[in-house]
Amino acid sequence: MTQQDKPILVTGATGNTGRALVDALARRGALVRAMVRAEADRAKLPAGVPAVVADFDDLASIAAALEGAERAYLVTPSSERAEEQQRRFADLAAKAGVRHLVVLSQLASDENSPVRFLRYHAAVEQHVRDLGIPYTFLRPNLFFQGLLAFAGTISSQGQFYAPIGDATISAIDVRDIADVAAVTLTEAGHEGATYTLTGPASITHTQMAAALAAALGRDVTFTDVPPEAFADSLRGILPPWQVEGLLEDYAHYRRGEAASVSSAVAEITGRPARDIQQFARDYAPAFKG
Repeated sequence: MTQQDKPILVTGATGNTGRALVDALARRGALVRAMVRAEADRAKLPAGVPAVVADFDDLASIAAALEGAERAYLVTPSSERAEEQQRRFADLAAKAGVRHLVVLSQLASDENSPVRFLRYHAAVEQHVRDLGIPYTFLRPNLFFQGLLAFAGTISSQGQFYAPIGDATISAIDVRDIADVAAVTLTEAGHEGATYTLTGPASITHTQMAAALAAALGRDVTFTDVPPEAFADSLRGILPPWQVEGLLEDYAHYRRGEAASVSSAVAEITGRPARDIQQFARDYAPAFKG
């Protein structure tokens, strides 16, 4: 582990990967500066972790957050403007002299992909390369924690739905993403690397349901639904661009394009990636209502 006297800036510090990363860095004794969007978010962080309030659309606040930071982890909230926000953050990081930028991307990122999210991640990656700033790109698969979006129906009905059929996907626990990010931010030798991050196996949503059922001690089933029916269930809850993007994501999964398994988590962290059974046991209370 490298010795550091300057902080690591963690954006999205109360989100899925950012919050787990703050914990992972703290365990490694790293100096952390957590970036949050509102004063109230400070209370969501571990005691003693310094926080800075900044907004991706307020360039002055981002510049202030980056001041004095040696390394940074970049993730933005899902929005139509995520690509623009990440490009500007990278520009400001380069200007601030950040020595290493770790960017959360996505498995199969490709500027020619039919999936809008994969196109934008690929465009951000290329922008960072063009800046010449040392980088590491993390390309994880679908998060196990995405199942938490179905916690209500799993709790009340014992079932959840998605337009994926019996396609397998090498989904990953966000805690493993955070552990990999913590290594790349605190140890030398990861600059210029792109890591595909997956769970230890490629599994179906039916197998995910079975793992939840075993952890909860009651029936949980998965039902495949047509894409349009899935979209109808989300309209009025999510904005149209996000519904359309999710349909593209699930079509990508259904085509079997996210089934490959990578050993990167084990190689980088020195331990196996968490499997669906461990996720289900650890998060069981969230599915009990």
